[in-house]
Amino acid sequence: MAELVTENRFGDPDRAFRRLIEARRGLSPVEAAALDARLVLLLANHIGDDRVLEQAIAAAKAAMKAD
Repeated sequence: MAELVTENRFGDPDRAFRRLIEARRGLSPVEAAALDARLVLLLANHIGDDRVLEQAIAAAKAAMKAD
């Protein structure tokens, strides 16, 4: 089974971040939330590993608590 990778794997992480922000440009908050949800589902499906998904959910929740 795979483990969640949290180290940066992007050649240009700033460009990846800009793409995510640009994708939301012009959308209402509801539309932006829907886009985010669709992205999460697509990427979770791409990962295709329940254990990694569970680790990602736990990491995201822990980061929210730390904020």
